[in-house]
Amino acid sequence: MDFDQLYNAYYMEVYSYVMTLVKNTHLAEEITQESFFKAIKSKKQYRGNASELTWLCAIAKNCCMDEFRKQSRHKE
Repeated sequence: MDFDQLYNAYYMEVYSYVMTLVKNTHLAEEITQESFFKAIKSKKQYRGNASELTWLCAIAKNCCMDEFRKQSRHKE
């Protein structure tokens, strides 16, 4: 599957998942975009052990956690 197919097939599902975590539309859009960017960069490492959606959501979750850590550092 190429990038356009991957993006079109899963964007709304990944975005919806991220929205449940961050509860902010702007931040969810940014994290979703970053997730797809990271997925394309690491596509060669995808072994197919999980569905593409599961793989994308795992990347998105990690991006959310990175954002939460970044926000907590700025608050301190």
